[in-house]
Amino acid sequence: MKLSGHMEFEVIEQSADRVVAEMPVQAGIRNPFGVVHAGAMMWLADVCASILVAGRTDFLPGEKGFPLGIHLFASFLANQPDGVLRATSAFVKRGRQLSVVRTTIHGNRERLLAEVTTSHVPSLPSTSSTDG
Repeated sequence: MKLSGHMEFEVIEQSADRVVAEMPVQAGIRNPFGVVHAGAMMWLADVCASILVAGRTDFLPGEKGFPLGIHLFASFLANQPDGVLRATSAFVKRGRQLSVVRTTIHGNRERLLAEVTTSHVPSLPSTSSTDG
């Protein structure tokens, strides 16, 4: 079996304390059973949390201080085959060296689909262009 996909989302609200984004359910994010793949929900939650911690959306590859996710915990509570997912990220703890973010993902009719908690630390710049 060969599958391919495409994910897109839009940040619809961003403040120092909260990020809200929406992602349409489309063929590229559905699993073989026709509902949203858990990995797509996790990706959305991680990106929203990273935007919240960074306080911006314009990132450069390899830049110092990018909020690197070091721990992700997710509870998937429900799912859906269509519509829009809405992720809302807010701080549990905001720190210079460690930030913890809780992201909820709601679907159609405000149904809670997932609750994700992520921990982030500032990344260090890459010192080598090869993996070793």
